[in-house]
Amino acid sequence: MNLASVDLNLLVAFEALMDERNVTRAGARIGLAQPSMSSVLTRLRALFGDELFVRSASGMQPTAKALSLARPISDALGQIRGVLAPGSGFDPATASRRLSIAVTDYGDLVVVPPLVAALRREARGIDLVVRPIIDAAVSVANLEHGDVDALIGGHLPASARIARTTLFEEHFVCIRDAKRARQKVQLTKDDYTRLPHALFSSAGGDGLPGAIDTMLARHGRKRRTAVTLAHVVAVPFAVAGTDLVATMAERIARRFASSAGVHVVPLPYDVEVFPIDLLHTRHAITDPALRWFIELVVRVGTKL
Repeated sequence: MNLASVDLNLLVAFEALMDERNVTRAGARIGLAQPSMSSVLTRLRALFGDELFVRSASGMQPTAKALSLARPISDALGQIRGVLAPGSGFDPATASRRLSIAVTDYGDLVVVPPLVAALRREARGIDLVVRPIIDAAVSVANLEHGDVDALIGGHLPASARIARTTLFEEHFVCIRDAKRARQKVQLTKDDYTRLPHALFSSAGGDGLPGAIDTMLARHGRKRRTAVTLAHVVAVPFAVAGTDLVATMAERIARRFASSAGVHVVPLPYDVEVFPIDLLHTRHAITDPALRWFIELVVRVGTKL
């Protein structure tokens, strides 16, 4: 294809359609009336030889071809916007701005404290609002709609409209009451399934099976969950002074081990590490303040 023959504004229209899933709203977003936007869609279909978006009761649904194009087109437009953006004009030391992020419990405990410290050192005029991620899919939708500037956490769902950067990887470990851990440093696989467990459930304490239970099932084993807690920070304090064992992310376990009176011990099973990710919209690169903030989060995260 001869690139000179392609109207790159069609790609901007494609991106708007992918985001809005509605011809009228997509047109309004890029300054086109509905008839003009319909004409643009016709040209897009001719360009890619595919319907791209099909009408349904819930709006214009992208075809498989459109979904495969969404990320590379968004990435390409992001690069172009970054090149064409005027000089940043952003000085974190003097800037005044309000930013908002949504985080999991893990992100709140592990990433947010050093991030706040970095903001206080480098950008005292930037105010940060931290919201909880209760429903990950809802939080991703909020990010897509601009209600928050970024998400931080593990196991966050993917979206073609969202850029993802892995900050670091996390491991699972066990915690036990400190006195009991000194008596037996290593847990065997039999110990692990014999002992009663304390479990953190972000769903409000319903104790639904998670990654550990799925792993145990593959080994033909099952654990007994004796206590289910709604807040992760409560887990080490519930384990202390009891015969309970709990499985936790290592960075959280080590942060509270000393104050709670528990010891960190190895998990006697091999469990895959999981990434802690930063999610932001692909348009963030065109906002100097957001671009700086995203770089700051990455810088902070890679040191954890």
